[in-house]
Amino acid sequence: MYQNSYFWATNKELMNFDLPFIPERTSKPRKHGLTMMMDKGLSLRETENFIEANGRLTDIVKFGFGTSYVTENLEEKIKLYQNAGIRPYFGGTLFEVFYARGKFEDYLRVLDKYNLDLAEVSDGSIILDHDEKCELIRTMAKERTVLSEVGSKDSGIFISPGRWIKMMSTELEAGSWKVIAEGRESGNVGVFRPNGTAHTILINRIISRVNPEDILWEAPIKSQQVWFVKLFGANVNLGNIAPNSIIPLECLRLGLRGDTFFEFLPDDYRERLKQVNTEEPSEEEE
Repeated sequence: MYQNSYFWATNKELMNFDLPFIPERTSKPRKHGLTMMMDKGLSLRETENFIEANGRLTDIVKFGFGTSYVTENLEEKIKLYQNAGIRPYFGGTLFEVFYARGKFEDYLRVLDKYNLDLAEVSDGSIILDHDEKCELIRTMAKERTVLSEVGSKDSGIFISPGRWIKMMSTELEAGSWKVIAEGRESGNVGVFRPNGTAHTILINRIISRVNPEDILWEAPIKSQQVWFVKLFGANVNLGNIAPNSIIPLECLRLGLRGDTFFEFLPDDYRERLKQVNTEEPSEEEE
């Protein structure tokens, strides 16, 4: 079994060799620079293998939408993650499923049954009065850490930047640890356009009023992850990451992939290398 203390080591202590100009990553347990993996039904063996390869890079795991209702060996999976220093939680859609049926108290008992200290409150599929949502956050935050999600899963619902800011701000004030910016697993709603590109104006408006360290951006697509790393740096909070994309994402964070290769090099290195790459070939090379 994995020992929690192993995962609290610093970023550089866990690397296989030394390299200069690698950005400093926050260390677990992190307050920002979070990576959230979306578990849509890994088996126990797959969970063990995931932890062996990615446990030190993963902070929280979301059991996507309602998968926890049908997942085999759910209690054992939760314990595997917890013993590895990863905080699992049920996706906000499951909260909405309980709430829509008038079963909020039952939902709290389910969280207690599985010893989950992290919970999500969302209204991406249902219409929930925002004052009531904040009251639910306050209630849950008394005994556990709360994530709350802002944004609709319906691409046809428009939320103004001012409304995004107000909802995020009031939910943080109500007791949310982080507010999740909706992007879905498809990456084409919420803070993203239908083609998957970022709503740049919306995001810039949001971060002008809300501390980016308090926001967890759902970014399932590589191009979206690159965009956020370039905007916020290595320690941006990113979620809805596929199990097989955790290490590739960490390489993006550290400038170890072509997409972010030059982000963390000193200016003189960057300019010199770019000049070399753009030099005209000699006659011999031609």
